[in-house]
Amino acid sequence: MSKSNYVTGLRAVEELLSNQAAEVRRVYAEYQTVNPRVEALIAAAHSRGIEVQPANRARLRQISGEVRHQGVVAELQRSTVLDEAGLRALVEAHLESADGEKLLLLVLDGVQDPHNLGACLRTADAAGVHAVIVPRHGAAGLSPTVSKVAAGAAEQLPLARVANIGRVLGWLRDYGVTIFGTSDRAEGSLYDMDLDRSLALVMGREEKGLSKGVAARCDDVLQLPMRGKVSSLNVSVAAGVCLYEVLRQRS
Repeated sequence: MSKSNYVTGLRAVEELLSNQAAEVRRVYAEYQTVNPRVEALIAAAHSRGIEVQPANRARLRQISGEVRHQGVVAELQRSTVLDEAGLRALVEAHLESADGEKLLLLVLDGVQDPHNLGACLRTADAAGVHAVIVPRHGAAGLSPTVSKVAAGAAEQLPLARVANIGRVLGWLRDYGVTIFGTSDRAEGSLYDMDLDRSLALVMGREEKGLSKGVAARCDDVLQLPMRGKVSSLNVSVAAGVCLYEVLRQRS
């Protein structure tokens, strides 16, 4: 099974087990633990009928890789990763839904740091994003590090890995979804934009920003007002600011 199907660390597994919709295959827990949080996780797993398999530290390290396991690892029934066809089906189903909720997508154009991806997923889940879209190649994908930083969001929020971001933005526009890119060189401010619509927010790669091809696919490009001496924010922080402005306008 791919490591993307493992969730590592106390906080991430706690969030996972608290979500009744999460499909957990089994939990690996340290032998004879004296950590009350691990004991509580074991009890929570048992209460849901989830298999708990005792494991020594060597086995937990083997599963978790370089991520500190803190005595517990959960294995999922399935991954939330979508391909382009799965993403299209998700978008069509949402746009055809009768509940009237506007679509909100987060597109990460080549974010490479797994800590940044994990932080973006956590914020996206909190802000009500329906799916996060990343390139299949040249960018971070799901991993134990991402899952730990995301604190459970990586196992609940659909992540679409696609071959061509520009092509996806093209058919999203055909469906009537507005594409907003972000750049510190843009003229329009986040706070001047009408975000109360179905939209995809596109964040660029660390240091390099949006690629030219992706920027060309955007309906508009916005920037965050900067009043201090730094020229830009970390991508996960910028994503949080933008997503919560969307949430504010929709509220």
